[in-house]
Amino acid sequence: MFGLGMPELIVILIIVILVFGAGRISDIGGAIGKGIRNFKKSMNEPPEIDVTPPKDEKEKSKEEPK
Repeated sequence: MFGLGMPELIVILIIVILVFGAGRISDIGGAIGKGIRNFKKSMNEPPEIDVTPPKDEKEKSKEEPK
């Protein structure tokens, strides 16, 4: 995996713990998980339905006096 072995991964993990703190790592992991979940959900959902009125109705509403 990109030439990273176990010693390199451990050093990176230690640096991350020092920078963010042990308590914040779970928050960061949860946020990343939610982001991935929302991305997958948006990829699987059908496109939203367009509910804007047709052009003819927009022109009629502009012509009506208020």
